[in-house]
Amino acid sequence: MDPVIIVGAGPVGLTLALALARQEVPSVVLDEGPGKDEQRLARTVVLREDTAALLARLSGFPLAAAGLVWTGWRSVRRRQVMRNIRFDDVPDVPGEAASGGASRGATEDAVQEASAGPAPLHLAQHVLTGALRDAIAEERLVKVAVESRLDSIEQEASGVTAHTRGPKGTWWRGSYLIGCDGPRSTVRKLQDIRFPGRTAVERHAVAALRTELPWSGEALLHRAPPWRTSGPSAGEITARPLPDGVWRLDWLLPPGKDLVTPDLLVARIRETLAGWSAGSTPPYDLLDTGVHAVHHRLARRWRAGRVFLAGDAAHLLGALGTQGLDEGLRDADNLAWKLALAWHHGPHEALLDSYQVERRGLVAARLRAADQALPLLRGGKGLRSYVPGSSRGHDALLTDGHLGRGPLGAPGAYADSPLAPPRTESETAVETAPGSQVVDVRVTAEDGTFVRLRDRLGRGALLVVLIAPGTGVWARKHWVSAGIMPRLAAAVTALPHPAELLVAESYPGAAAHTVLLVRPDGHLVTALSGVRPSDLYTAAEAALGDRKKSEAAGTGAGAGTGAGTGTGGVG
Repeated sequence: MDPVIIVGAGPVGLTLALALARQEVPSVVLDEGPGKDEQRLARTVVLREDTAALLARLSGFPLAAAGLVWTGWRSVRRRQVMRNIRFDDVPDVPGEAASGGASRGATEDAVQEASAGPAPLHLAQHVLTGALRDAIAEERLVKVAVESRLDSIEQEASGVTAHTRGPKGTWWRGSYLIGCDGPRSTVRKLQDIRFPGRTAVERHAVAALRTELPWSGEALLHRAPPWRTSGPSAGEITARPLPDGVWRLDWLLPPGKDLVTPDLLVARIRETLAGWSAGSTPPYDLLDTGVHAVHHRLARRWRAGRVFLAGDAAHLLGALGTQGLDEGLRDADNLAWKLALAWHHGPHEALLDSYQVERRGLVAARLRAADQALPLLRGGKGLRSYVPGSSRGHDALLTDGHLGRGPLGAPGAYADSPLAPPRTESETAVETAPGSQVVDVRVTAEDGTFVRLRDRLGRGALLVVLIAPGTGVWARKHWVSAGIMPRLAAAVTALPHPAELLVAESYPGAAAHTVLLVRPDGHLVTALSGVRPSDLYTAAEAALGDRKKSEAAGTGAGAGTGAGTGTGGVG
């Protein structure tokens, strides 16, 4: 069968190619550039824990060694770093000691925020793409064609033909084609797919510089600094750490198209550093600058026959701490296992259609949340002016977006997925809702080794996880043939798609003998109370897109051979 054609060699396209290769699907990546990435320290990416783990798993590169995990996020609405001024009516900024009886950095609504879970990873984009390119260079199933700019696509029932122009212009034959070619996507335009939305929702001036700030390894969100000597300003500033003493600073610009001149940017840098450093500007080296405009757009369709869109070609977002690249990587993770199944086993139209339903629905919800919050968080008047304490709530909402929490930042759940199985009496509740990402617990693999659940994702197989307290202290040979294990192993073998049986000592909210069915991209299909072969089979069929078949089979759910929890346990 022909390889998958991936148009675009950015992080999303390269990640998709590696994800397909891990599932034995060949691909061709059409790169219109020379195969190298410009080193820009002012162009950085923020990765949530799960997407960082996805990239590390695919590339084999310890991304945390090349980036810097934030140890927390300090959210301050107004922060003055001044001596000999006492603010008697407000507390000190948490973590800051007063000096000489004066409050340092103490103002209204000053709060310290820390990530409830693992903090996001911040690194330069060229570091990320370099790691992905290095991994692809060792991958036999991925071919990268540089200086190949797409100019036409032809589809038929059996595949896709694409033509590229350039020094080596030629025709390419593929089974499917995915446009990962950015906001000005040629693939999207050739398929005549509309891309409506809003332009320049936010604009930021950006600078990467090497300096020493009063805090270390901690990102800062400064909501309304008191200094305004460099001209009109919306006030918000963020500072994010990078390795080697480098910081990326972002200044939210006022609405409009005012030119950010070098003199204006240097003035902002100097006054900001002085404001954070008790009035004197510390030494700094300016390494890179830029202006970043945030657009909100969503493609009308993400699939046109054998052609799909992913990443910035399908959506643009980024206001209030939301991360477009992070969502693009989730696109690749969602699409890869579905394409792989269709590539290996023939057309699975309902499964392929679910990509658009799941991913477009989730990104649309993220955009709606940001658009609804923007007037409250950015407006100078309105609700926040009249509701006591509202500014603190808005600050928390914005901080959640940056930390990957809440409606603006938390990993999404496919609650209304067409791949959800019909409800059965054996379904049980755990802390992970169906359609959400599973928690990364330690599990025992089929070879008896202890691994992380997340390490078994992305191989194309479904995962069946039995919760069996006590198994962690015994060698697998002592319990693999005891209690309910043989019946569960037989049920897993009989599933309509390859599946791996794993055993965990515990899982949040799960009782003993709970059985979890997990998709290859780490989203929970269902949790069953005990070994229910017919219900497990029905859920697996639904997860593969055979919802009608599974609903028909579900009429007698729970009554299949060997149904029930048993009483023998595992050990």
